[in-house]
Order: sequence, then structure tokens, then C-alpha cells
Amino acid sequence: MTSRPLFGTVLGIVTLAVLVQPTSAESMRARPKAVVELFTSQGCAQCPPADALLTGLAEEGDVVALAYHVDYWDYVGWEDTFGSEEYSDRQRAYAKSWGSSRIYTPQMVVNGAKGVVGSHRSEVHGALDGAALPLAVEIARDGDMLKVSIPPNTSLEDAVVWMVTYLDRADVAIDTGDNAGKSMVYTQVVTDRQVLGMWEGTTGASLKLPLPEILDDGSTGIAVIVQQENGGLPGPILGAATYER
Repeated sequence: MTSRPLFGTVLGIVTLAVLVQPTSAESMRARPKAVVELFTSQGCAQCPPADALLTGLAEEGDVVALAYHVDYWDYVGWEDTFGSEEYSDRQRAYAKSWGSSRIYTPQMVVNGAKGVVGSHRSEVHGALDGAALPLAVEIARDGDMLKVSIPPNTSLEDAVVWMVTYLDRADVAIDTGDNAGKSMVYTQVVTDRQVLGMWEGTTGASLKLPLPEILDDGSTGIAVIVQQENGGLPGPILGAATYER
């Protein structure tokens, strides 16, 4: 569940303004209005309502929902089966970019720009009201390849293109810790995240991803996310698209 380089995995990453038009392609989901990142833990007693809320957001179809399981609750007595120090560090990086040192669970981050309590439904929906991603990301399947097209937009600053793989559902029986005795259903669980390259506002980007290699770990979905950085810290998310097998 840690990032790994894609050398030898991703084929033909280039920065082009040409949109991919495969002759026998399968269209993916419609353009989303938001990316919602939930920072959660199996050891957090307050997290189950947020986990359920994220599941509902994913089902709405216009939100890219991703669950990052952190590891800093493991000391309570239950080691999160999906927890990763990398995901805890990502949450810390968001806090630092906003001038804060505080992190907590459950927290939802909307479009890389705003963090809210993930179990507070009104706060989450308030953050989503009027949300929009300014950059279109198009994904189409052509055989064993996933073709990604991101058009140019000179009104936006350059950004990093990320690939995030996830598991659409996992059933976990928790034996110890604050949620001991519960059988939980987790969805949209992040399994890995990798940098694909850069998107440039003047040229756009076009990439090809080999599906058999990317989904060989049991993951069921792929999210391609274009996100700006502020001094090496995560900034606003400009665009996103998903593919699920």
C-alpha cells in the first residue's frame, strides 16, 4: 500500500494537447464535481458513520470518493488492515499546507482545498455545495490499455498527475480496540498511489496505462487525479476521473 515508481509499468507518458479517440473504447464515468478524501481508521470509534457517508457519496456518481486509512490509531490495540504511514503523512501534509499542525479522524478533504469532520453530514454536504473541478479528465478503455486524456488549459498552473488504486469493498471483523466485536464494511479503500507525470497548462497530457499490471494486486478501481502543489505540499485538485472493472 505504498507508492512505487511506475518505470516499466506506464507506457507512453507524454505531454500532448491531443485527445485520445480509440476506435473500440469503453467510456468511463461522467465528469465528477469533486474528489473527497476520507482519512479514517478501523481503530477510531467515531469513524464508522464517516465510512458509511463516504460509501453514499461514491454511489451518487458525481464524486470521486477515496478512503485513506491512517496508522496513528494502531496503538489503541487494533492494527488497521489497510493503514499506512504514507497516508497519515498525506493528511499531515494537508494540515501543513493550511498552516495547521492538527490532524484527526474522521476527516474529509474536498478537492484538496477544505477539510471537514467526516461524520458531520451537514458539513460534508456544505463543502460539496457548488463544488466543481475546472479541468476535464477523460478515461477510456481500449483492450488491456487505459487511455487518459487531459486537455490544455492556460488559465491553470501546472500540476502533478496521480494514479490512485482502490478496493471497492472489504469486510473486516475487528477483534480489539475501540471497535472491538464489530464487523465492518469498508469501501473505496486506497491501496496505492503513484505519480504518473506532469500536466502542463499549455500542452495538456496524454497517457496509457496497462490495466493487467496496475490491477494485479486485487484492486478494483483506478482514479486519475490532477493536483497542484504548494511548495511540495498538496494543493487544489483540478480534475479527476475513475475506472472500475
